[in-house]
Amino acid sequence: MNLFLTGSTGFLGGKLIKNLLQNKIDQVFILVRNREKAEKLRASFEHELQSKIHILKGDVTLPNAGLSHEEIESLTGKIDGIYHLAALVKFDLDLREELFTINYDGTKNILELAERLKVRKFYYVSTAYTVGKSSMGVEKLYQMDNEFNNPYEESKAKAEHLVFSYQEKMDVSIFRPAIIVGDSKNGEADSQFTLYGFMRALDVFKRKVARRQREARTYRLIAEQNGTSNLVPVDYVADILSLAPEKARKNQIYHITNPNPPLNSRLLDMLKTTLQFSNLDVVEDSQLVELDAEEVKLNGLIEVFKTYLSRDITFEDRNTQELIKDTKVVHLELTDKTIDMIIKAARLQKV
Repeated sequence: MNLFLTGSTGFLGGKLIKNLLQNKIDQVFILVRNREKAEKLRASFEHELQSKIHILKGDVTLPNAGLSHEEIESLTGKIDGIYHLAALVKFDLDLREELFTINYDGTKNILELAERLKVRKFYYVSTAYTVGKSSMGVEKLYQMDNEFNNPYEESKAKAEHLVFSYQEKMDVSIFRPAIIVGDSKNGEADSQFTLYGFMRALDVFKRKVARRQREARTYRLIAEQNGTSNLVPVDYVADILSLAPEKARKNQIYHITNPNPPLNSRLLDMLKTTLQFSNLDVVEDSQLVELDAEEVKLNGLIEVFKTYLSRDITFEDRNTQELIKDTKVVHLELTDKTIDMIIKAARLQKV
């Protein structure tokens, strides 16, 4: 079996490629914008596996992903499945156009390419947060007029509908990871987003005020203390995705989520300890009187993450449990000890 991947040089892609090759996939073709980065990724594999990884320079925002006529001809009829991982993961409202260009138009371009290459299977990596403002995540398509918290969620939800519109042309499956964090065994990570972006924002603020303030004081951060953060380790996500060629069912949606996510209050305690930011206090809107100027700056730095600190979402994952049945992949049990290790590892790696 030969597979084609987009977004393969990202946080998740390298681990997925390793799993696929270990699962006896014959050849892996990776679409990349940065050839140098791709060469570095390929060089990180054992020598006998490197010859199975083929680099194609392109861009998902271009027709045919920027591939030449000759490249398309050489691949037609030879690709069994496509993993579409490439996406822009940012939550800013003013990035709406860019988010839709990459996340929606990019998906359309890859679907059209898949059809042209006569690909039989298409695996779309979306996000659990296409759930929008609902508190219950189901393994089904959400309504197009669903309420969303930001254009990232909306772009991914509409791309899911686009993927399902191709179900008569190829077998399609959608995978929805929640908040991807470091490896559950060693904490290894290279993400700039979600938890790591939040950590950096807190650390930057702490350092700035430490240089200015002579007297210690407490800074208040607004968050729902009984809300949860649905963290999933990158290796768990890669393990589940790598089962797709053998076990994914057509027209099926799979949640890659944490059945027992940590409370925000517990997660923030771990962050405070790791960042040595003991004078950070977490309050809820109902407890709040008025933020001072410094606290307004602090909360402004993490504004884009607040949506994910102020709610408790339940995600069903029955389809995923069925997918991993009779495999070596164990349903996620992410302990506080593992989460703490992942956070500390990120601090040491300066992610």
